[in-house]
Amino acid sequence: MTRPDDLVRAVEAALFAAEEPISADALSQHLGGAEVKDALAQLQAHYSGRGIELVQRGKLWHFQTAADLAHLLRREREEPRRLSRAATEVLAIVAYHEPVSRAEIEAIRGVQTAKGTLDVLMEAGWVRIVGRREVPGRPVIFATTPEFLTHFGLSSRRDLPGIDELRAAGLLDPVEDALAAAMETAGEGAGEAAAEPSGESDEVDEDSAD
Repeated sequence: MTRPDDLVRAVEAALFAAEEPISADALSQHLGGAEVKDALAQLQAHYSGRGIELVQRGKLWHFQTAADLAHLLRREREEPRRLSRAATEVLAIVAYHEPVSRAEIEAIRGVQTAKGTLDVLMEAGWVRIVGRREVPGRPVIFATTPEFLTHFGLSSRRDLPGIDELRAAGLLDPVEDALAAAMETAGEGAGEAAAEPSGESDEVDEDSAD
């Protein structure tokens, strides 16, 4: 068996020691500017099918327990996090239309959105404030987080299911018609919308959480 080179070992060690998922750029900086793309690919292939796997969620990398073995590590039954119908709708709208303002969410749903609904999603770590819309009033705009991708097992927003897939799986039954309509408007352009927000018409303002 060929001994892995020092860079692959260094990347593996850095990932193992990281307290949270880390980007390739951050890994590179941590390792003195080394190119880590090939090392990450080698490690991902090496750990594929093993008890732990190296996965990429959005732009972040981390080790996780293989999905089919997770049940072996649970010492007690976990209480699933349940979202209200309103929160489910809002989360779906943000995921398929981000970045999106509260007014835009309400226009899609056809009803007002309580501030607490977005607070719940932000406390869960699935939605965050990413800036302000460059229109009168400069409303805050929201987008999903890497934690959202990790929780739902998505590599990127391009992996979001289409409306036909959701209907076939029976997942639209408990959700208001407004949710289906919201995703219908994404249509065939959902793949393009799933790309990272370009920010061409929005000002990113990470300190605008007020």
